Amino acid sequence: MNSIDEIGILAISTRLQRLSEQLRKDGAQIYTYFNIDFEPKWFPVIYTLHVKEMLSVVEIANEIGYSHPSTISLLKELEKEKMISSKKDKQDERKRLIILTPKGKELVTKMQPVWEIMRKTLHEITNTQNNLLKAIEEAEQNLTKQGLFQRAIELKSAD
Repeated sequence: MNSIDEIGILAISTRLQRLSEQLRKDGAQIYTYFNIDFEPKWFPVIYTLHVKEMLSVVEIANEIGYSHPSTISLLKELEKEKMISSKKDKQDERKRLIILTPKGKELVTKMQPVWEIMRKTLHEITNTQNNLLKAIEEAEQNLTKQGLFQRAIELKSAD
């Protein structure tokens, strides 16, 4: 056990990042194994557009829970790869509507069986006594109610 593992809850951010990086790296290997040219970081946008079909940039950011600048960065990459395209909203000229291109749709069709394999495998990994996904959902709900910073300041004030 290394020092990060030993300090427990204080290193939760580091440990979640480590876990995330491992899953992302393994996900990339799975796509490569199945001859799919795909970056795991593209997944939230591609999957959301697969399900919702056409969304504005702000709607995509809200759907995936990313900041507006992070979402725009991903969209630029995907546009460069010709996975998505955009058009102006007829009701609001300032708004861009994003859709999957035929290339993006073809990629989704190719990835769907792989997603099913990944879903089953991830279920095996996370379906533990303390169910990781449920624990993450609970922690996210707690942070939505009140963030770490605010909680820490209140605890300090109570001293």
